[in-house]
Amino acid sequence: MGIDKIVVHQISLPFSFDFSHSLRTRSSVNNVVVEVIADRGEVAGYGEGAPRTYVTGETQKDAVKSIVGFTGEDLFPWGLTDVQQIWSLVDRLTKGKEANSAICALETSLLDALGKKEKKSITDYFPGDFSANTIYYGGAIPLADKQRVLEICHFIKERKIKKLKLKFGSDLEKNREAIDAVKQVYGDDYDLKVDVNGVWDYAMAMAHVRLISEYKVKVVEQPMKPDDSDISHFAEVMQDCGVILMADESACSFADMEKVVNEGYYGMVNMRLSKCGGFRNSLKMINYLRQQGISFQIGCQLGESGLLSAAGRVLGLLCSDALYYDGSYDEFLLQENVTREHVSFGPGGEAGPLEGDGLGVQISHRSLERLSDPSTRVTIMKP
Repeated sequence: MGIDKIVVHQISLPFSFDFSHSLRTRSSVNNVVVEVIADRGEVAGYGEGAPRTYVTGETQKDAVKSIVGFTGEDLFPWGLTDVQQIWSLVDRLTKGKEANSAICALETSLLDALGKKEKKSITDYFPGDFSANTIYYGGAIPLADKQRVLEICHFIKERKIKKLKLKFGSDLEKNREAIDAVKQVYGDDYDLKVDVNGVWDYAMAMAHVRLISEYKVKVVEQPMKPDDSDISHFAEVMQDCGVILMADESACSFADMEKVVNEGYYGMVNMRLSKCGGFRNSLKMINYLRQQGISFQIGCQLGESGLLSAAGRVLGLLCSDALYYDGSYDEFLLQENVTREHVSFGPGGEAGPLEGDGLGVQISHRSLERLSDPSTRVTIMKP
């Protein structure tokens, strides 16, 4: 397969409603989409990255710049005939976390194009040792007032989903109201994680211990900033309470994973494709966590289009041993998608493989044009 050109789109995805967490209140997100055109337009592959400054340090413009630079590498597979060429490129590009969303977008677009050319699912390019035919997604609840949390909980419960992720902020009483709303709707019949996005200091974390125990929270995600040394003391308290700490922003690269293992504060890691640099890097990290006895979940970035949701579905189906699965929310969150179909799940969060070659979704060129800024579009021609 001969790649003719690479087109990088800066897209803005509007939400159907504002979604808040402790670091941001969002009505839209800015992502990047990489379009691979090959064999004189007969094949087109697509990938998406979700650059977030508070996660990997990347802006949308940073990601575009990185992708342009990657296409100039001598290992870039302008003549793409084997998946090993993609792996060799990714291995060359990966140095830390600073270009992870860019690597994710480019890698996925190449995999999507190759899959379509060879009439294969992306899943076929990976070992199936931990593969599953079905996974079950949980529901996500934003940082909101009690009434809004009640409404969302009812919405999620109607879909027979009991695994919940509740966003917490730095206001103890507001967090108490939110978690009490969950209990009002579900009683004790829930499996609850709370996600703090690193905004607590030690005093605030300790102030939440009673609340975490009282409402039987199973997992606390990223309670403090990645470099907060007080995490060691809080981890001990949570361990005594039988609560797992999950690393998110603290775990974006392989070096981060080694630190998680060596320090021993976190018993779980949130694996997100864009955060961790795509499939190749994510699966290396997951295999390392397996070897070290650290649990993980397959997560998502807030505001993924159908492209990243489809990619996340592939990763989830490759990891039957993940404790939780978050993602495929575009039907519920996005006002408009770049794919013709939404990537979603059924009752109970049940989801299986997507039909079709490559990622298994079809791009809506009209939507891609409408959601991107043509003045920022970058086209790289084959040298």
